[in-house]
Amino acid sequence: MLNSKSLQNLLLYSAIFVFLIFIFFPFYWMIITSLKTDQELYSLESVPLLIKQDITLDHYRLLFQQTEFVKWFKNSIIVAGIVTPISVIISTLAAYSLTRMRFWGSNFFGISIFVTYLVPPTLLFIPLYAVISHLGLGDSLGALILTYPTFNVPFCTWLLMSYFKGIPKELEESAMIDGASRWGALLKIVIPVALPGIVTVTLFSFTLCWGEFTYGLAFISSSDKKILSVGIASELVRGDVFFWGTLMGGAILASVPVVLFFTMFTKYFVSGLTAGATRY
Repeated sequence: MLNSKSLQNLLLYSAIFVFLIFIFFPFYWMIITSLKTDQELYSLESVPLLIKQDITLDHYRLLFQQTEFVKWFKNSIIVAGIVTPISVIISTLAAYSLTRMRFWGSNFFGISIFVTYLVPPTLLFIPLYAVISHLGLGDSLGALILTYPTFNVPFCTWLLMSYFKGIPKELEESAMIDGASRWGALLKIVIPVALPGIVTVTLFSFTLCWGEFTYGLAFISSSDKKILSVGIASELVRGDVFFWGTLMGGAILASVPVVLFFTMFTKYFVSGLTAGATRY
């Protein structure tokens, strides 16, 4: 007979096991699909969850040798690498200003930022396309670098506002009494304390840039200038023909930077996310 504590542990571990299966199953499916031959992929006698024939790397060879995958990967890194720090810097300054400096309309601006984030990109890409065309940035990475902050900054600012509200004002007030300027108090006192929150919005900003699809599809037409999310979906799906093995291989490789990024900053991410959720 199991005692109550052992039963609780059994139920807990069983729930964790089911949760892990739910989380990792899509990755398992993508990996085995990318390693199957086309003959096995399209055979009605194949087992979907197992590889019965030989493992093949042909799908990865096609991905690197017959597509612009490397350029798509490079373009995504360039766009995310530029947009993420820009968005985080703007969001940090905006969130700090809205939570610490009381001025006319500050509450309205705070609510407006959140409402702006709720507007779907499918409604914004048409006017933004007109702006991009007027500036002569059509079919270039500059179009994405210019437009991505329109959804990154509101989201990051909204998250940081809740985090800054949980930081005691007395910390920076004491620094300013000791002779520090507002900028000095922000850089030397507030930002170090808010570092978990800033790392959290950095991770979210990078993820949003890395997986964005609508703007990348609307503003970029040249194959060598596409980003990963658009290149994989548009170049590996031709009419009603889906290159499933290559699609899954590209999806696996595209997820690696995000996984590494989150793994490196998991500690900050968890603490920043929970603080942002409870300090509002």
